[in-house]
This record gives sequence, C-alpha cells and structure tokens, in this order.
Amino acid sequence: MRFIKPIALTFLLPAIYCTTPSTAATAFRAEARAILAQDTVSWNQNLPFDNEVVKGKLKNGFTYYIRRNVEPEKRVTMYLANKVGSILETDEQLGLAHFLEHMNFNGLKHFPKNELVNYLQKAGVRFGSDLNAYTGFDETVYQLPIPSDDPELLKNGLQVMRDWAQDALLSDDEIDKERGIVMQEMRGGRGVGQRLQDQYFPIVLNGSRYSKRIPIGTEKIITTFKPETIRQFHQDWYRPDLQSIIIVGDIDVKDMETRVKALFSDLKTPAKKMDRTKYHVDLLNKNQFIAITDPELPYTVAQIMIKSKSEKTVTVKDYRNQLLISSFNTMVSERFSEIMQQADAPFMQAGGSVSDFIAGLDVFSLMVVPKPNQLELGFKKMMTEFERIQKFGFTQSELDRAIIAMNKGNETSYVERSKKKSDSYVNRYLSNFLKDDAALSNDDSYKITKQLLPTLTLKEVNALISKYYTDLNRDVIIMGPEKDKATLPTEQIIGTWIKDVEAQNLTAYEDKVSKLPLLSKEPVKGTVVSTKDLKDIQAKELTLSNGVKVILKPTNFKNDEIRISAFSEGGSSLYPDADYYSASNAAGLVDASGLGQLNNVELQKYLTGKNIGITPYISERYEGLYGSSDKEGLKNAFELIYGYFTEPRLDDDVYQSIIARSVGSLENRESNPSNVFSDQVKETLYGDNVRRKNATVDLIKTIDKNRAFQIYKDRFADASDFTFTIVGSFTEDEIKPYLENYLAALPKLGRKESYKDLGIVEPAKGKRVVVQKGKEDKASVQLAYYGDYTYSEDENINMDALESILTIKLLERLREAESGVYSVGASANYGKLPRGRYSFGIGFGTAPDKVDVLIKSAVDEVAKIKKNGPVKEDIEKFVIEQKRQLELQLRDNGFWVGYLSGSYQNQEDVTEILRKLNDLSQVSVESVKAVADKYLKEDRMFEFILLPDAK
Repeated sequence: MRFIKPIALTFLLPAIYCTTPSTAATAFRAEARAILAQDTVSWNQNLPFDNEVVKGKLKNGFTYYIRRNVEPEKRVTMYLANKVGSILETDEQLGLAHFLEHMNFNGLKHFPKNELVNYLQKAGVRFGSDLNAYTGFDETVYQLPIPSDDPELLKNGLQVMRDWAQDALLSDDEIDKERGIVMQEMRGGRGVGQRLQDQYFPIVLNGSRYSKRIPIGTEKIITTFKPETIRQFHQDWYRPDLQSIIIVGDIDVKDMETRVKALFSDLKTPAKKMDRTKYHVDLLNKNQFIAITDPELPYTVAQIMIKSKSEKTVTVKDYRNQLLISSFNTMVSERFSEIMQQADAPFMQAGGSVSDFIAGLDVFSLMVVPKPNQLELGFKKMMTEFERIQKFGFTQSELDRAIIAMNKGNETSYVERSKKKSDSYVNRYLSNFLKDDAALSNDDSYKITKQLLPTLTLKEVNALISKYYTDLNRDVIIMGPEKDKATLPTEQIIGTWIKDVEAQNLTAYEDKVSKLPLLSKEPVKGTVVSTKDLKDIQAKELTLSNGVKVILKPTNFKNDEIRISAFSEGGSSLYPDADYYSASNAAGLVDASGLGQLNNVELQKYLTGKNIGITPYISERYEGLYGSSDKEGLKNAFELIYGYFTEPRLDDDVYQSIIARSVGSLENRESNPSNVFSDQVKETLYGDNVRRKNATVDLIKTIDKNRAFQIYKDRFADASDFTFTIVGSFTEDEIKPYLENYLAALPKLGRKESYKDLGIVEPAKGKRVVVQKGKEDKASVQLAYYGDYTYSEDENINMDALESILTIKLLERLREAESGVYSVGASANYGKLPRGRYSFGIGFGTAPDKVDVLIKSAVDEVAKIKKNGPVKEDIEKFVIEQKRQLELQLRDNGFWVGYLSGSYQNQEDVTEILRKLNDLSQVSVESVKAVADKYLKEDRMFEFILLPDAK
C-alpha cells in the first residue's frame, strides 16, 4: 500500500518515453476551425480552452473546475491543488510541505484526529489507493474519489476538500506522532537510488534551489522542528489565490458550482501576503560531468542530458511542435528497438527522447545500460545512432509510420470519448492550473490533431536533432558498481569516445519493410457446432468443429475494445526440472521473434497503426494467449492468434540477444539486498527446487533454444482443449466469421491433457529467518502463514474480509498508534488447483531496533481477531468497500475476461459473481474469527527479516 506518491521526476532510469497530446472529439467548434487555416499566421493563434468544463475564480482568488462525466457512473473525483511545494520552504522548514500533507490526514476542523480516514472507509473509500495525496517541488495535491449517489457523502466530501484547503488542526500531539511515520517513509526510500540521487541532483539541477529542496526533507528538521514552524508555513501558503478544486464526475454541475461558491468563498488570505516566487533552473552554458559508484548498483548506466529552455504550448504552432517532438521520439524508439534485436548489441537497453524536465527546462536525454564490461562499446553504439540521425536524418517511411500511429491514437481517443474516465479530465485541468498548460476540449483536441498531423514534414522533424543535440549545457552522468570504480571513464575519456563516434564514416539507415503477408497460407475454415446460453451473465459458450471452446460476452463498457484470453491445461509442469527454464521462457522467446513470415522488426512495422496486441504464454499449469483489439484490428488479431499456433518462429539473433541481456542484468544481482533476501526466503520455503528459485546467470544459461522451441510447438500443437474468452464491444454476428475462419481452423490432435501436480508446498512449521544485507539503517519484515485450504465461496469471501480488516487494524496500531511504520498491510492468497492451498502475509518496513516490538504488535492484532473476532464496524467497512468495487468491476472488460477465464480454469459456476452481494451479507464476526483461527496458526508463521549489514 502506498500513501504518498513519489517525486514526479525520475532521473537516469532505463526507459524511453513517447507521448502524444491527449485527444478526443464531438462537433467541430468554429473557434477551432478558424485557427486551423494552413498559413502560419493562423498557427500563431492561441489554443482554445475546453468549453466542456466550468472554470471560475472566486473573489478571494480560489479557482474551480467542474465537469460532468459519467464514467464511472455514480462516482465523482475531487482534487485540491495547491501551488505549494518544497521549493517554498526556508532552510528551517525543509520537508514541512510534505509533512503538512501528512497532517491533513491527522486532524481537520470537521474530522479530528484520524476521523477522516475512519469516516471515508465506512463509505467504501480505500486509504492509499483512493484517498491519497502527493507533494512535489512546486505543488501539493490531494485526491478524493467518492460515490456521488449518496447526498450526505457528497456533502461531506466537499467539506473534506474545504478542510484540506485551510482547516488542518496541527495539534502538538498529532505532529509529534507523525514525526516517526515520516521518518519511516524517509527510511524506506533510502537505498542505492537515493544515494546516487544525492550525488547527481546538484549536477542535473545546476546547483539551483531545486537541488536543495527534496520534498522528503532532512532527518534533523523532521525530528526537531517546532510546531509553530509548520503552522506558520500553513498560514503563509495554504491560501485561496494558490488553490484550486477540480471536480469531475456524475454530478449536477450547476448545483456543484453553487456549493463550491458557498463553501470556499470564506477562505482567508493572510494579512501579510508573501510573494509566491516562481523559481527556475538556469542554464549554466557549460558542460558538466560526474562518475559515481555504489556497492549495491547491479549494472552500469550512462546518461547524457542536454538541457534547453522549455517552450510552452500556448498556440496552435506550439501544439504542432509537440507533435513533431512526439514523432521524433517515436522514431528514435523504433530505431533502438531494432538494434536491440541484434545478437551482438553491446547494451541491455538504450535510447533517447526529448521531454519536459523541470522549472522551465526541456531535456534531450540519451541513455545506455551496457552489457558488463562493454561500457565503451555500448556508449559508442548508442551515440553512433544519434550521430547517424544527425547526419542523415530519418526516412520518409519512418515518419509516415509515426504519423499513422499517432493518428490511430487520436482516432481511438475520439471513439472512446463518451467512455473516458473522470481521472483523465482531472489531470488535464490539474496541469492547466499548476503549469498553465493548454486544456483542449475533446472536440478541439481531435480535430486540431487530425488536421495538423498531415502537415508534419520530414525536414522539420530532422531539424530537431540539431536543435536539441548540442555540445553545450550537456551533463554526462556515469554510474556503476563499486567494484568497477577504477575502470569508469573520466570526462576526458568520454570526450574522446564522442570524437571517435563523430569521426566515423557512417552510412544512412535503411528502412527495411517486408512485402510478404504475415501468414504463409490461409487457414481452412471450420464451423460452430454448438451454442449454450449463459443468460444470467449475458454470455454464450460456443464449441467449434475442432473442439475449441469460446465464451463470448458482448458489452458496452467501451465503444471499441475487445479483450481476448485463452488457456489450455499443461504448462511447464509436464516437463522435467532440467527443461524448466527452457519451458518457462519458450513463449517469451517466440513472442520476441516475430511471427509467420515476418521477423520481430518487420512485424512491428506491419502492425503500425493497428490497435492490437496478442501475447502467448506458458505458465506452470497452463499455456495460452492474451491480448486485445479494436473492431478494425480483429482480422489481424486473429491472424496473430492463428500464427502463434501454426507458424511460430524463434530466431537465433533474438535468442542470443535476450540471453545476453538477461545474463548481463543478473551478473551483479547479489549486490542488491532485496535479491539476497528473496533468495533466502525461497530457499527456506522450497529448498533447492529450480521451479521456485529466482533467476540467476547459471539458470538463464540452461535455456536451450531448440528445446524451448520444441516445447512451445508441443504446447500449441493441439487446440482442441483450448478455451477462449472474448469480452467487449462486438456482436455475435460480427465475431463469428473470425471464430470460424481462424479459431475453428486451429490444429486438432484430440489429446487429453492436464497439468501435473508437482507437490511443491511450503513447510508445515514456521521459523525465523534473518538476513543481513544492505548499507541503509532500515529493516524489512514479512510474516507469512502457509497451508492447506478449503476452497469455497464462503471461505474465500471471509479470507478477503480477514485481509482487509487486519490491514485496518495494523495501520491503526503500527502506523497511527506506534508511529513505527509508513505502510503496512495484510495479503491473502488462495487457490483451488492443483490442490487447495493458501498463503497469508503481513509486510512492513521499519527501523532495525523496532523490528521485534512491531512483530509483537502485529501478532497481537492477529491474536485479538482469533480470540474475539473483528469489530462489527470493520466488517461494515469491508462490505461497503467490496460493494463499491464490485460496481466498478462489473462494468470493466478486463475484469470479465479474467473472471470468466478463471471460472473455467477452476471449473466453477460463472454466475458466482452475481451472488457476491449476498455472500458479503453473510460475513460476520464469527465467520471471520473462524477463518483467522483456522489459518493463522502460530506454529505456521514464518518470520522473514532483512536487516542491514552487520557492523
């Protein structure tokens, strides 16, 4: 469970980002039409503001955005945004913007002490996943999604927002209690990532104020500040001219606007109003370099960050520039994706993108994670591709594909405009308030994007590399394991490598696109031989001529989304231990190799502009596929399904690349304390069983290409025992031709197979296991129970209740009462096959000297439920939360495809979900007490404890 969102900035991570402006539409507004003339003068006009939201400002400066949206129904999402973050802190207030965010959950005018969380839990609102907040450099944002069909709850939800705005109580005792919780959050965040960040932040943030205002603060201030200090911060900055409420949901807009005006107009501005300075990170007009190491860093990372002044998206021309950048990033991503397929690629990951950075800066970020001992080769290979782009640019065919993909995203968003979730609108208006970003209506976004995309030219896109790929304001950050410190390059060596790349005699990129069809031959059509109505859940079960079973559930939850899942019994359980890694990785290798007559690179180009994805898998007991499509892509989706059965491929270069990258990523895995801890946990529970061990270099090297391919083809050789589940926006008549032409044409051998019960179970008696590994002064605790399980509807619902209720009690005890943890929770898992088994865990992080006392407290809470059962109020919280979640689940395609597939795997009644409300009404003090007493046996409890290195 996560209570506070992390800083919104992530540096030096091996990922490539590509974004497209949000899109959707209805009618075409005259205002938007007028500014889309093809001459550049019209492009200089400002983007129109969203006309589908009511935006206003009260006399005290408080801003509001209110919009009606019925997805999901009977729900409303409220955000309170404050232009107040850690950047406004004085040296005596470091960390107090974030601390104040915590305090807004610990005593408000109308909800003293912990009554806020208690009240909302009674309404079915989950603390952490629903009720949440985050603090960044420049903002603090509170979020509250609640049911809108309860007038009293709606009224009180608005009151919560009003109290958050200015009525935190900030009592001495609650402040002192929260110090420990914030310190545990700080302690939990410490590790290799934080240690590295401490060193490179001053570099990448150019020594600015931002580099000295990390939101979490410092231990000294958090533990010693006087209550008057945080009260002063609250008084100075929590004021209406820096605040906004954003309300989107199934509401009456006029009524809500009246309520907002009545409730927020009395917010006060301090008599002595402090200036809200807008801070920037200035360009230094010089290059910077840093090479750092850490004993827990498992691999080397090299990143080049070239910073430039950001350009606000205000006009149509600005918006068009963002489309150019998005296409540029897409093409860079495709180039490196192609390189990654090469067997001899000297890196595990590489790429680059142009993006918004921080405080008035953009950044062109180039990144490479080389294979072990190949930093020079990997760095040069990465730089070579950018040098190639600079010298020769992209090709027209690459740009055409990027535009096709962006246009498809735009069209998809248009089609789904009436099903767009409220959260997407909230984020749109949040950015408008906090950053003054453009906020286009669905209509304008769709139409403007659609009209601008064809105007993008190759010349303009190619010019971006010269604009952002410069030799000034360039930071080079090299990070590596401590053991490689002596071999890390200096700034001079990096400079030499760059010059070597620039001196190369490069050739232009050749965009190879196959003209072959995906499949070498067309399937032979089959038929539907029987149909069975599943009327209670508005679904049907079809049997095809080759034995394939298909469950169809048409829905209107999305306008154009179709989810697909398939399974057959067998999986890796049918193969000996020596083949386990070949079997368990076979589907991944095939999936990465392309399909039919197209290799992976050719396949990705073939699928450009198609909103589909199909992935094969082999798990321990099943093999199958999963994925999704829209109506336009259905033929291609079923081609892929047919191909994964009849024309799979496992290319040698892909195999070599994946094995080499996997080995490289695992070479230093034992430097990570979490890996060492996990290894010990699994050894305690499963001994040396290869099927439960974490992946290691030696185990990866047991993957045999030929054996893996042989196993894959064996698992997909016979479709007669496969069950497909298809859920979404289709009719039976629309989907039936694809079932007959593709699924009914799948190969049939008539095998009668099942999985093998491997008999892998945890020990019957628990024990204490302590692992000492790690530099930071922090501990991780996992308490776990295992055993045989009586699988049934009643048992399952009560096990779920035990998980939820015990989590509430652990939060109240370990977090709120004892200030010993930042987050804590219980987790119940149970299964029916191959035999009824359960696991029940309790997990938390804390200080090493608090481990034993907190374990004792957690076990005491378990004992209370076993002895007396839960309090009725906690059962009511569980029931209402489940009811509210069920309302959402029953209108979600993803839920239904998983539920129906799982029901068929377990051979369960598919109408069970319709009885859940009745099952919930049967949960009682006695029934929860019974499952706690039955499964949380003291002698079954394992104590797994990770402590820092011995001093």
